Amino acid sequence: MSELVVPVYVVDDDESVRDSLTFMLEGYDFTVVSFNDGQDFIDNVDVMKPGCVVLDSRMPILRGQEVHTVLNQQQSPLSVIFLTGHGDVPMAVDALKLGAVDFFQKPVDGEQLALAIHKAMTASLSLYDKQNRKKVLGSLTERESEILHLIVAGKRNQQIAAELFVAVRTVEVHRSSLMKKLNAETVADLVMTYAKIHV
Repeated sequence: MSELVVPVYVVDDDESVRDSLTFMLEGYDFTVVSFNDGQDFIDNVDVMKPGCVVLDSRMPILRGQEVHTVLNQQQSPLSVIFLTGHGDVPMAVDALKLGAVDFFQKPVDGEQLALAIHKAMTASLSLYDKQNRKKVLGSLTERESEILHLIVAGKRNQQIAAELFVAVRTVEVHRSSLMKKLNAETVADLVMTYAKIHV
């Protein structure tokens, strides 16, 4: 997935701020979608897809921190950057502890915000990829899981067959299925995918 097609969501109840941020970020080639309150954002965005949310901290309907809490509860891969006119150090520390990528006070420097968004995009795409791989692992049959663990442990087909009391051909069929499910071309790819999920 290209970074350019991953959206940046601007959530701020101040229309002039939304407009200026949208204009500025589109100048950096981001795809920007804006919302005037946190609830509108939550109701209209697929929060299980990658992206970056630039969140105003103080809004009348769902404050930024409340939106961030909802995203965390849903295990959303969206990265969060806080932007506020009322920022203070404890608020920034709390936001970062809860997983926010960055925290800026208005007015924000465009270059710094753009750099933070690029960082946020990378983190979001990485988490989204890891979550998808976990889902695939969860969809494996019990036998496929057993064989995957043995492959990761460095066992060859004959050794796996002997350990599980099955034919070598059976191991080969399951290995082929694992390769397809985990989108792997080599055993090294399989091991890498497994390692990425279990870091």
